[in-house]
Amino acid sequence: MKLALTLLLVLSLHAFADLAGGKPNIILVMTDDQGYGQLACHGHPWLKTPNLDALHAQSLRFTRFLVSPTCSPTRSAIMTGRHPMKNGITHTILERERMTLDATILPQVLKTAGYTSGIFGKWHLGDEEPYQPNNRGFDEAFIHGAGGIGQAYPCSCADAPGNKYTDPVIRHNGSFVKTHGFCTDVFFTAALGWIKQQKDSGKPFFTYLATNAPHGPYTAPEKNAKRFTDLGFGKDQAGFYGMIENIDENMGRLAEKLKEWDLYKNTVVIFMSDNGTTGGGPGASIAGKEIAPGYAFFNGDQVGMKGSTDEGGVRVPFFIRWDGRINAGRDISTIAAHIDLLPTFAALAGAELPKNQVEGRSLLPLIEGKADKWEDRFLFTHVARWPTGEDPNKFEFLNYGVRNQRFRFVGPRGGGGNPKKNKKAAASPAKGALYDLEADPYQKTDVSGDYPEVAEKMNTAYEAFWKETRPLMVNETAPMSPTKPFWELYEKQLKSGGIPDWTPPSL
Repeated sequence: MKLALTLLLVLSLHAFADLAGGKPNIILVMTDDQGYGQLACHGHPWLKTPNLDALHAQSLRFTRFLVSPTCSPTRSAIMTGRHPMKNGITHTILERERMTLDATILPQVLKTAGYTSGIFGKWHLGDEEPYQPNNRGFDEAFIHGAGGIGQAYPCSCADAPGNKYTDPVIRHNGSFVKTHGFCTDVFFTAALGWIKQQKDSGKPFFTYLATNAPHGPYTAPEKNAKRFTDLGFGKDQAGFYGMIENIDENMGRLAEKLKEWDLYKNTVVIFMSDNGTTGGGPGASIAGKEIAPGYAFFNGDQVGMKGSTDEGGVRVPFFIRWDGRINAGRDISTIAAHIDLLPTFAALAGAELPKNQVEGRSLLPLIEGKADKWEDRFLFTHVARWPTGEDPNKFEFLNYGVRNQRFRFVGPRGGGGNPKKNKKAAASPAKGALYDLEADPYQKTDVSGDYPEVAEKMNTAYEAFWKETRPLMVNETAPMSPTKPFWELYEKQLKSGGIPDWTPPSL
């Protein structure tokens, strides 16, 4: 018994040993529009996600991990370690999704510690050449354009013309290739092939595997969708849930290869989503209604979905696994956020942080169980997306939120960010609702009358945040591009030599 207790103590101390400077490989998997509740391990009543459930069991979990209400903002925060609007990101299109070129981003930071980096899937931080990932520190880039496969808008934001989720054309290190198969399968195959190349190089690597699934259009492989149509779900819901189960299958492929290649001992694996769920189909309008016989929409009892500053709009799963170094099966309820990933990864890598940029915190003290003096903080959220050309200051007090460990303040909601529909709310921060999420995690009761000093303190901090952020919104006066770079480059390549078939790597 004494020997067993000694061994347990040694193992525990080993698991909580200092992680900083360990230079592990880092694999970040981020899905699109999945949200927190769309996993069996988080209580979803009909999804089957055995591989993600296994990762959940093998990981440390941040149960209050917070991101932005929509996709480009979250992605830019991960890349820079600071709030999205300080990166110039105030929309997902209209030249306002372009991440400022003045920022030093994650692969560039990791490169100071000898890392090589690859991105597979969704970038969505600018389709013009200077903004592309292969020009911003990524050594390998295998991406679609715009915010989704096949998307195109009256600005520079556009994917290759006519693209579909099956057999998509992908931009690989600056040249287009024709792939074969469902997009998520293709992205995982490409990432696995690159990981296989890197594993024997002696250099640590960062893999950013950002699926466009389960973002709409809600198209899943036939076998995945069929399980849900057989249950009575409509086409959109079957596509949405089918894509999640297909992601789960690919997470199983990833796990199998990491085990086969003996990479778990020196590799950190993270799984998360970019914002709250859409639910599949017409979004919030289906909440609370039956979408198939006997099935109601499920969001983990949270208020809010994608595009909301409520907890359900910005809370996502966050699993982190490093075998032998991070204790599995532990939940951390301390709030953490997208802005914390760059400083956390930099600490793991022993990399240099860019000066006067990062406002997030390294999460290693929490992960190591050494955060006795972890200071509370405010995290700020804004949906943004005001009409292009409007003065952002008119929208300061619409569609914003402030969060600390205990409370969430949700500012007035205003017609997709239109102050003309809510002039009184737009003019004053006094309106809104305050929720005590420790006592009321599902935001049922506004307690602003009970804690007026909390609401006031949050709004004062938010006003200061806005004032320092406003000058960094560098895309507000950007003219609309008359061309779509992906379309132009695609047509040029088509005429000069064609679009070759992509040869999948041997795994």
